[in-house]
Amino acid sequence: MIVVFAFNGATLGSWAPRTPALSEQIGVGPGPFGLALLGASVGMLLSATISGRLVERVGARAVILGSSLAVCLVLPLVGSAQSVPWLAAALFGLGAASGALDVSMNIAGVAVERTLGRPTMPLFHAWFSFGALAGSGGAALAAGNGLSPTRHLLVAALIGALMVAVVVRALPGVAPRTERSVERPAGGVPLVRRPALWLLAAIALCSAIAEGASSDWSALLLVTEQGASEGAAALAYAGFSLAMAFARLAGSWTQARFGAVRLLTAGAACAGTGVVTAALVGIPAVSYAGFVLAGAGLAACFPVALGLAGEAGKRPDNSGGEREVAFVTAIAYTGFLAGPPVIGGIAHVTSLSISFVVVGLVAAVIAPAALAAKRFVERERVARDSSHVLR
Repeated sequence: MIVVFAFNGATLGSWAPRTPALSEQIGVGPGPFGLALLGASVGMLLSATISGRLVERVGARAVILGSSLAVCLVLPLVGSAQSVPWLAAALFGLGAASGALDVSMNIAGVAVERTLGRPTMPLFHAWFSFGALAGSGGAALAAGNGLSPTRHLLVAALIGALMVAVVVRALPGVAPRTERSVERPAGGVPLVRRPALWLLAAIALCSAIAEGASSDWSALLLVTEQGASEGAAALAYAGFSLAMAFARLAGSWTQARFGAVRLLTAGAACAGTGVVTAALVGIPAVSYAGFVLAGAGLAACFPVALGLAGEAGKRPDNSGGEREVAFVTAIAYTGFLAGPPVIGGIAHVTSLSISFVVVGLVAAVIAPAALAAKRFVERERVARDSSHVLR
């Protein structure tokens, strides 16, 4: 599972840093190019909404394998794009494949947690972060040596295909359901009528908004509001990413030691404090520390929310959770899609500093959402157990 998570992160890290070269290759300005980039987000969002049902039908291993191969096939098409429609279509395909991979690998990750009997999702997501860092490092190396996006992403796709081929037999199957269980989670209540899932989705959504704002706007905050150079400003997101990756390495132990709710509430406090401090103090050195704190605080929020969603869908036979994980993932993707433009709109009306204060408040919402989610998850568990006894 570690290799699959790293592969997914490396895919993102490989193509995203090549956007300047892709823009030059197509020969368009920021406006049309930005519209093309929406293709990836839309593809991921649409794919996430159906991937849970797909995993139920054919099993997680099959979806992981199929979506991974699709990523490897589409990635070179992104690098060879020569027009906005071509790039938008290729990114839509890449986003759809990545969305299916994201949902299926998280469902498989939840299955591993159940088998081992201890938290593992933060550890898996740590390797997603390290994969993204490795992919971005490879992209920087390719760009520095004048390698075109076409050749670079073709090489990245071949390496990725080899990674998946090596580990595919070792992946947890999470076998497809051949018959519908009579005993449904939460008494058969539809997903949209389960408050626990909405609260877990809110945790993932807030985390996604804060992470997206930090990646897209942190450097601009330091340049425009605090007078840092572009090179120095880039260190803010680097610190954020590294802190997130290393904090995730310790996240599984921390969750097992202190519990998911304490981890989420402490993380929300760290993230909110870090972002607000970076926005209001106005000193680059302090901002670096603030974004490091924010990265560490947000590290466990997304993976823990997905793990809890999987547990909320657990059936008496120890299966289930596919649709719950997909539901939370799809809502979280709206944060990555809509969050950065909304933050930009707030900055346009006020300032980037004020917009990051808003981001800090959004991150802080994770704490009460986690506390409320715990109560509703416990109610669902009691109701499910009572139903099981009655039958």
